[in-house]
Amino acid sequence: MAKLYFRYGAMNSGKSTGLLQAAFNYEERGQRVLLAKPATDTKGERDVVSRLGVTRAVDFLVGADESVIEAFEAAASEDEAPVACLLVDEAQFFAPWQVDELLRIAVERGVPVLAYGIRTDFLTHAFPGSARLLELAHSLEELKTICRCGRKAMFNGRRIGDGFVFDGDQVAIDGEAVTYESLCATCYLQESGGRLGS
Repeated sequence: MAKLYFRYGAMNSGKSTGLLQAAFNYEERGQRVLLAKPATDTKGERDVVSRLGVTRAVDFLVGADESVIEAFEAAASEDEAPVACLLVDEAQFFAPWQVDELLRIAVERGVPVLAYGIRTDFLTHAFPGSARLLELAHSLEELKTICRCGRKAMFNGRRIGDGFVFDGDQVAIDGEAVTYESLCATCYLQESGGRLGS
């Protein structure tokens, strides 16, 4: 039976790099993979973008109200070769019902699904897609990174300019004004004045 995998970590933990490496590994063995991401993620437009400078176009984007299964089947039908794996970047942006469809692709269609994403937002709240992946995935793997102090980073601090902010919408894709920094619990609490969440 194929499985649903959730590989999660704080910002800059190598999620997109890991996804691109997984795609390379499958294709090096002559197997076909499909790459997908939510249309909400406008960084890189139709590409998976690694901090190491490697990019690759996704095979399909999934809108907020679109079926992942329908998009997967449409992309899969473009070639006669069977799909060996579906790789999903920025999976935290999927709605819970779309994550349910990722499980169905794995279990009912027999295609392993490797979903990569962030567990929590800048206020330490779970993204709905990540919460559902934590509930459903056959396998969970934390991808680790370090804080500026050298400890394990587990939170994502949102920065505007030179300062951290602790209010705003859950989703703010990187741009000129918004950046993120991976922080350990100690540094997060220091920056937030001891506040968790809103």
